[in-house]
Amino acid sequence: MPVKKVTKSKNKPAKKVAAKSSAKKSAPKKVSRIKKTTQSKVAKTKITGTVANNKSKIAPYKAKKNEKYMSAPMKRHFIAVLLLWKEHLKEEMQKTFDHLKTKGETYADPVDRASQEEEFAFELRTRDRERKLTNKIAISIEKIKQDDYGWCESCGDEIGIKRLEARPTATHCIHCKTLDEIKEKQLSG
Repeated sequence: MPVKKVTKSKNKPAKKVAAKSSAKKSAPKKVSRIKKTTQSKVAKTKITGTVANNKSKIAPYKAKKNEKYMSAPMKRHFIAVLLLWKEHLKEEMQKTFDHLKTKGETYADPVDRASQEEEFAFELRTRDRERKLTNKIAISIEKIKQDDYGWCESCGDEIGIKRLEARPTATHCIHCKTLDEIKEKQLSG
């Protein structure tokens, strides 16, 4: 759009209109670029069949029509999910170990030393939780091998595929887990 010189009195509104129209033209381009980028990412995700989170790069299991609960393909899917999760946790533990080894220098300043020790303590607490989770993963894999995986330990009902996708180490159905949480709140006050 060519820029014209305008005089003060008559053409001020024309200049403002031109500025507004050029702003309107540039804004949709940005929005359309964002939409295109998002659409392409969604398309890539659908094509490759991956999940966007870091924990699992395996697509959620889609049960076939009239498929039996915890069929062989379902078990293979959950074993793959659990093994991938376990491998991810091992990598994180190794990163922490390497970090603690390389950052193990002592500082002369007590505040710096205390800050470093607090950081290490936080990392170690996190890794301890992940170690416990690794044990739960191993137990879940063993349950799959024994055909006990996917069934509630309290009532014996199906835990459900969606719940197992969200938490592959779940041992209770949503109803029993909700009751346990209510009891726990009542006991703790």
